[in-house]
Amino acid sequence: MDKEIINKIAKSGIINLDLEDYAPKDTITEIDVKEFLFEGLVLKEKNFRESLKDHNWCQYKNSVIALFCSANSIIPMWAYMLVTSYLEKNNLINFYGNKEQVFTLLFLEIIEKIDIQEFKDKRVIVKGCGNLKIHEKIYVAITKKMQPTVKSLMFGEACSSVPIHKK
Repeated sequence: MDKEIINKIAKSGIINLDLEDYAPKDTITEIDVKEFLFEGLVLKEKNFRESLKDHNWCQYKNSVIALFCSANSIIPMWAYMLVTSYLEKNNLINFYGNKEQVFTLLFLEIIEKIDIQEFKDKRVIVKGCGNLKIHEKIYVAITKKMQPTVKSLMFGEACSSVPIHKK
Protein backbone atom coordinates (compact mmCIF):
# COMPACT_ATOMS: atom_id res chain seq x y z
CA MET A 1 0.00 0.00 0.00
CA ASP A 2 2.23 2.77 -1.32
CA LYS A 3 0.70 6.14 -0.73
CA GLU A 4 1.92 9.03 -2.79
CA ILE A 5 3.61 11.73 -0.72
CA ILE A 6 1.82 15.01 -1.28
CA ASN A 7 3.58 18.30 -0.77
CA LYS A 8 0.77 20.31 0.80
CA ILE A 9 2.89 23.44 0.94
CA ALA A 10 3.54 23.38 -2.81
CA LYS A 11 -0.17 22.88 -3.49
CA SER A 12 -1.18 25.68 -1.13
CA GLY A 13 -0.04 28.41 -3.54
CA ILE A 14 2.19 30.00 -0.92
CA ILE A 15 5.14 31.85 -2.37
CA ASN A 16 8.39 31.55 -0.42
CA LEU A 17 10.32 34.78 -0.78
CA ASP A 18 14.00 34.29 0.01
CA LEU A 19 15.56 37.72 0.43
CA GLU A 20 19.00 36.24 -0.25
CA ASP A 21 17.89 35.87 -3.89
CA TYR A 22 17.62 39.67 -4.07
CA ALA A 23 20.85 40.48 -2.24
CA PRO A 24 23.40 42.64 -4.07
CA LYS A 25 26.05 40.62 -5.87
CA ASP A 26 28.41 43.58 -6.27
CA THR A 27 31.90 43.55 -4.81
CA ILE A 28 32.00 46.33 -2.25
CA THR A 29 35.38 47.87 -1.49
CA GLU A 30 35.94 50.29 1.37
CA ILE A 31 37.95 53.45 0.97
CA ASP A 32 38.91 54.91 4.31
CA VAL A 33 39.58 58.64 4.06
CA LYS A 34 41.99 58.14 6.98
CA GLU A 35 44.50 56.76 4.47
CA PHE A 36 44.71 60.19 2.81
CA LEU A 37 45.19 62.17 6.04
CA PHE A 38 48.49 63.46 7.36
CA GLU A 39 49.66 60.82 9.86
CA GLY A 40 46.18 59.30 9.58
CA LEU A 41 44.72 62.08 11.72
CA VAL A 42 44.87 65.55 10.23
CA LEU A 43 43.58 66.82 6.92
CA LYS A 44 46.14 69.14 5.39
CA GLU A 45 44.55 70.32 2.17
CA LYS A 46 47.70 70.35 0.03
CA ASN A 47 48.81 66.87 1.18
CA PHE A 48 45.25 65.56 0.90
CA ARG A 49 44.88 66.77 -2.68
CA GLU A 50 48.31 65.37 -3.67
CA SER A 51 47.58 61.95 -2.17
CA LEU A 52 44.24 61.80 -4.01
CA LYS A 53 45.91 62.86 -7.25
CA ASP A 54 48.63 60.19 -6.89
CA HIS A 55 46.26 57.42 -5.81
CA ASN A 56 45.69 54.44 -8.13
CA TRP A 57 41.92 54.63 -8.67
CA CYS A 58 42.00 51.90 -11.33
CA GLN A 59 42.46 49.26 -8.63
CA TYR A 60 38.77 49.64 -7.73
CA LYS A 61 37.45 48.74 -11.19
CA ASN A 62 34.36 46.49 -10.99
CA SER A 63 33.74 47.45 -7.36
CA VAL A 64 31.17 49.55 -5.61
CA ILE A 65 32.97 51.92 -3.26
CA ALA A 66 32.02 52.40 0.39
CA LEU A 67 33.52 55.73 1.38
CA PHE A 68 34.00 56.46 5.08
CA CYS A 69 36.53 57.64 7.65
CA SER A 70 37.57 55.48 10.60
CA ALA A 71 39.77 58.17 12.18
CA ASN A 72 38.40 60.18 15.05
CA SER A 73 39.12 63.36 13.12
CA ILE A 74 37.15 66.33 11.93
CA ILE A 75 36.73 65.86 8.20
CA PRO A 76 35.24 68.77 6.27
CA MET A 77 32.41 67.96 3.88
CA TRP A 78 34.42 69.11 0.88
CA ALA A 79 36.90 66.27 1.54
CA TYR A 80 34.25 63.63 0.86
CA MET A 81 33.14 65.65 -2.15
CA LEU A 82 36.70 65.72 -3.47
CA VAL A 83 37.18 61.96 -3.05
CA THR A 84 33.82 61.40 -4.73
CA SER A 85 34.95 63.62 -7.60
CA TYR A 86 37.92 61.33 -8.21
CA LEU A 87 35.73 58.25 -7.98
CA GLU A 88 33.25 59.73 -10.46
CA LYS A 89 36.04 60.70 -12.88
CA ASN A 90 37.03 57.04 -12.85
CA ASN A 91 33.42 55.85 -13.38
CA LEU A 92 33.29 54.20 -9.97
CA ILE A 93 29.93 53.76 -8.25
CA ASN A 94 30.25 55.05 -4.72
CA PHE A 95 28.25 55.71 -1.59
CA TYR A 96 29.01 57.12 1.82
CA GLY A 97 29.23 54.51 4.57
CA ASN A 98 31.09 51.38 5.51
CA LYS A 99 30.75 48.08 3.64
CA GLU A 100 27.72 46.90 5.65
CA GLN A 101 25.91 50.23 5.27
CA VAL A 102 26.49 50.34 1.52
CA PHE A 103 25.40 46.70 1.16
CA THR A 104 22.14 47.59 2.95
CA LEU A 105 21.69 50.66 0.76
CA LEU A 106 22.16 48.61 -2.43
CA PHE A 107 19.79 45.97 -1.05
CA LEU A 108 17.12 48.63 -0.43
CA GLU A 109 17.48 49.85 -4.01
CA ILE A 110 16.91 46.30 -5.26
CA ILE A 111 13.84 45.85 -3.04
CA GLU A 112 12.43 49.11 -4.39
CA LYS A 113 12.71 47.79 -7.95
CA ILE A 114 10.87 44.49 -7.32
CA ASP A 115 7.84 44.10 -9.58
CA ILE A 116 5.21 43.23 -7.00
CA GLN A 117 2.56 42.34 -9.58
CA GLU A 118 3.68 38.70 -9.47
CA PHE A 119 2.73 38.70 -5.78
CA LYS A 120 -0.69 40.33 -6.27
CA ASP A 121 -3.31 38.62 -4.09
CA LYS A 122 -0.88 35.81 -3.22
CA ARG A 123 0.13 34.39 0.10
CA VAL A 124 3.81 35.18 0.70
CA ILE A 125 6.23 33.92 3.32
CA VAL A 126 9.40 35.95 3.73
CA LYS A 127 12.13 33.47 4.63
CA GLY A 128 13.62 34.22 8.02
CA CYS A 129 16.78 32.13 8.14
CA GLY A 130 19.74 31.95 5.84
CA ASN A 131 23.45 32.29 5.40
CA LEU A 132 23.39 36.03 4.83
CA LYS A 133 23.02 38.60 7.60
CA ILE A 134 20.12 40.75 6.46
CA HIS A 135 19.55 44.07 8.20
CA GLU A 136 16.20 44.85 9.79
CA LYS A 137 15.82 47.72 7.30
CA ILE A 138 15.42 45.14 4.53
CA TYR A 139 12.60 43.35 6.34
CA VAL A 140 10.87 46.68 6.96
CA ALA A 141 11.26 47.62 3.27
CA ILE A 142 9.91 44.30 1.96
CA THR A 143 6.91 44.54 4.32
CA LYS A 144 6.11 48.06 3.10
CA LYS A 145 6.54 46.92 -0.51
CA MET A 146 4.42 43.78 -0.26
CA GLN A 147 1.64 44.67 2.18
CA PRO A 148 -0.53 46.73 -0.18
CA THR A 149 -0.48 43.98 -2.83
CA VAL A 150 -0.39 40.53 -1.23
CA LYS A 151 -3.31 38.54 0.17
CA SER A 152 -1.25 37.63 3.22
CA LEU A 153 2.30 38.19 4.38
CA MET A 154 4.09 35.86 6.76
CA PHE A 155 7.59 35.50 8.17
CA GLY A 156 9.58 32.32 8.68
CA GLU A 157 9.16 28.90 7.11
CA ALA A 158 6.02 27.25 5.76
CA CYS A 159 5.97 24.81 8.69
CA SER A 160 6.10 27.57 11.29
CA SER A 161 5.33 30.99 9.89
CA VAL A 162 4.39 34.10 11.83
CA PRO A 163 1.45 36.01 10.33
CA ILE A 164 2.31 39.63 9.58
CA HIS A 165 -0.55 40.93 7.42
CA LYS A 166 -3.79 39.58 6.04
CA LYS A 167 -6.20 41.32 3.67
